[in-house]
Amino acid sequence: MKKNLKKATRASSYSLGDLIMAVSSYSKNNRETVAAVADLLESGQVRFSSHGRKVRARVY
Repeated sequence: MKKNLKKATRASSYSLGDLIMAVSSYSKNNRETVAAVADLLESGQVRFSSHGRKVRARVY
């Protein structure tokens, strides 16, 4: 059974662990989870912030 996830608003803040858990609930295995999270970070659809400053995540 798939979980319904809410789209985060700008005021909401989620951790990297929250992102991984949300993606893993929809993926088939760990490789697919890693690939999806890496793609989200690389494409800029997900952004991190640290103490109010935006931080760019580099995917190697």
